[in-house]
Amino acid sequence: MTVTEYLESIKERLLTDSLVLGFRIIRERATPIDGHIRARLTLSDGSLLEFSEYFRRTVDDHIEVVTYSYHWADKDNTLIQRWDNAPHFPDLPGFPDHTHQGE
Repeated sequence: MTVTEYLESIKERLLTDSLVLGFRIIRERATPIDGHIRARLTLSDGSLLEFSEYFRRTVDDHIEVVTYSYHWADKDNTLIQRWDNAPHFPDLPGFPDHTHQGE
């Protein structure tokens, strides 16, 4: 899969998934070897999801997500849960992958 094909597959999913009421692509970049996407979604229950992925094409033509962040909030923008792999909690099991819980 190419970087462009991966980006297109994400956008196709956003257009066709019944849970997604609307979305806005904030940033998108693609080169032959890597890419980035950041988007804000409104989900069918009124909650919001903002996500960011930086990814690259591997030598065997697969896509590897290098860094990611998925921030899910209610309609008032109060955190429900966040998933990311930022390396700021090195003592957690599964480092660097971790979650942040809302109230």
